[in-house]
Amino acid sequence: MDTGDLIDRSSSIAERLTTTQAAPPSWLVLATAVAALILVGYGPLWRVTRNVVTIAHEGGHALVALLSGRRLNAITLHSDTSGLTVSSGKPYGFGMILTALAGYPAPPLVGLGFAALLGAGRITLMLWIAIAALAVMLVMIRNVYGVVSVLTTGALVFGVSWFGSDALQAGFAYLATWLLLLAGSRPVLELQRTRSRMRDGTTDADQLARLTRLPGLLWVGVFLAVALGALVAGAGLLLSATAGICLPIPGGTDCPAG
Repeated sequence: MDTGDLIDRSSSIAERLTTTQAAPPSWLVLATAVAALILVGYGPLWRVTRNVVTIAHEGGHALVALLSGRRLNAITLHSDTSGLTVSSGKPYGFGMILTALAGYPAPPLVGLGFAALLGAGRITLMLWIAIAALAVMLVMIRNVYGVVSVLTTGALVFGVSWFGSDALQAGFAYLATWLLLLAGSRPVLELQRTRSRMRDGTTDADQLARLTRLPGLLWVGVFLAVALGALVAGAGLLLSATAGICLPIPGGTDCPAG
């Protein structure tokens, strides 16, 4: 790619960031939903796609730690799809509670935010927000696997947004959004199975139980409620934005009569 092509493509991206793109056809939205369901539900594929969920999970911890006044020290991502975010500050109090709370709700809430952007026709903007978030997160990654994981994910999103056709960008954006929405519940169910089997008190729910003196199972229920609520709201936004499909949600797009 020569300099002229690079300038033209950069101008095109900049223009698309500030304008809306046409909603994709209904079949593409439904096809990406089915594909995301397979990626979440089929075990061998889930072991790969769960890495994306872990990135969002640890990113949630990191963002809320910073917003609550804590000092972010490091983020590590592991090949078993687990992760760890380390921050400094008081080991108790509201900031610590919010930081511990932020992980499991982060993927479905990010998915809901992406769904709102896609519902508004902001496909390119959604992809570049994802790139920017991954770039910021990369600065705090402190292990090789984590760096490779975030770089690979970021390179994939960048490649699609820079070189992909409109159809490819739309398909990828909708697939990623459905994945985050649909994947919100499975880690919570896995969390409860881990708590029932190991009882080592190291999970986010157990940390919240110690910090708040409320049962860990209650916090598992909160995580699950957020995931399911984001899925319902996000699905409404994604489906109502496409021709011929309308799913009314509170505060969302009204369906035409008849």
